[in-house]
Amino acid sequence: MPRAAVPRGCPAREARAVPCTAGGATGGGLARWGLSAAQSEAAAAALAFLGRPPAGGRPGRFLLWAVTGAGKTEMIFPLLQHVVERGGRALVATPRRDVVLELAPRIAKAFPHASLATLYGGSAERWKDAQLTLATTHQLMRFYQAFDLVVIDELDAFPYHGDPMLAHAAAASCKPGGHFVYLSATPPAGMQREVAWGKLEHARVPVRFHRHPLPVPLLLKLPAVAECIRKRDLPASLQNQIRISLKRGAQVFVFVTRIVQIEPFVSLLRRRFPHVRVEGTSSQDAERGGKVVAFRERDIRLLVTTTILERGVTIPRSDVFILDADNGLFDEASLVQMAGRAGRSLDDPAGKVVFASPKRTRSQVKAVAQIRKMNAIARRKGYLNTPESQ
Repeated sequence: MPRAAVPRGCPAREARAVPCTAGGATGGGLARWGLSAAQSEAAAAALAFLGRPPAGGRPGRFLLWAVTGAGKTEMIFPLLQHVVERGGRALVATPRRDVVLELAPRIAKAFPHASLATLYGGSAERWKDAQLTLATTHQLMRFYQAFDLVVIDELDAFPYHGDPMLAHAAAASCKPGGHFVYLSATPPAGMQREVAWGKLEHARVPVRFHRHPLPVPLLLKLPAVAECIRKRDLPASLQNQIRISLKRGAQVFVFVTRIVQIEPFVSLLRRRFPHVRVEGTSSQDAERGGKVVAFRERDIRLLVTTTILERGVTIPRSDVFILDADNGLFDEASLVQMAGRAGRSLDDPAGKVVFASPKRTRSQVKAVAQIRKMNAIARRKGYLNTPESQ
């Protein structure tokens, strides 16, 4: 059985991590990747981390805290290069199969001379011995002390977040002298506290590739979605805001909390905006993929959806409306992720985000504060193209 697939509970062969000397860790390895100043600074900090042996014989931990749309994938390429050049093995674990399939050709192109295994449910490469492994998080349970570097992408997302079994599997997959790098735009609260207390090495990337500020959400007082459906009408303030978005040519995300609300709310929108195509989708929609493509291609202009599209979807020139933003389902992380659908494209970096609800909540206030803080850090470090404050 290949070394990278040692069964759990068995002694690992060559479990010692490859030695990573600090010399050259932050040098010319960054030049080939064409990173922005913010990306380069964060990647250099992560490379310096890889160049230090972890204390206590346990894997070291590093958080790459990057805003949505910051280019996290590009930032891990220098880290993978660092490990491969030293004869080591690296694993990149991400929550969803579609992300694995999207990343695989990018990593293969970036590292044409390195062997690559791609693992997910139904994958044919079950026990391939490779320098680089790209896998869904559930595949972590295959490995025991197999990797010098384990990168956990979107650690705050399902299924990794809140699943102690997967966290344990991740810990076991790394060699004792290896390193973990966590990627997230919205790290869990416990990890944020570790950062604040100086207990977790980290680097922040507070700006997107286009170097414009993140859109700051507008807090709008509106009746609950259920009330709108009951009255069979939309508040004038919501209609006006959506009309402004459509007039400027935006693609409009409308997030709701419950699948059962999607169709009746789509009907309300169709009645008020009869000249544009309005559709709804959810985790139960077999046509979701096609609708997302149609939305990206502007055949659909208004898309009503749930948190199934809160991350991993990039639509140029998007505005975001989050209805019932006071609902407990929409915590700070979800609000930040949904807000992150707006302003991602270079030709429309501002975008618009609206938190609409009958009352203001702590989660809304904290989400706005987090976005403002990232903008302030980016401004202080000189990363922004635009001088105006937000």
